[in-house]
Amino acid sequence: MTTLADKAILSGADNRPPMLEKDMYDSWKSITELYMMNRQHGRMILEFVEKGPLIWPMIKENGVTRPKKYSELTATESIQADCDIKATNIILQGLPPEVYALVSNHKVAKELWERIQLLMQGTLLTK
Repeated sequence: MTTLADKAILSGADNRPPMLEKDMYDSWKSITELYMMNRQHGRMILEFVEKGPLIWPMIKENGVTRPKKYSELTATESIQADCDIKATNIILQGLPPEVYALVSNHKVAKELWERIQLLMQGTLLTK
């Protein structure tokens, strides 16, 4: 018989990215990539991790060129902007407090991903 606690665990299983365990970085990385792919617009989320942030479109207004505001983005551009933020959030949510404290100043998913990889290289964390 399934208990309420079992249902809570099952229903929440897909709501959080996997937590980085210090001795299992490589598996965390691959599971996190799969988690990202399983989200809505997953391929786009993973692309921001691999290639870098959205280059915001520019608009010329009264002879001055400036980046578009979020409210001025097209539907596709706003999805891209949202996916860029989701990528960073997914990574940050999967970090234990001691690692989060070292990388929380990075707001771009690609930089964050690379920084975590550098932190884990050459330590027991990658084995």
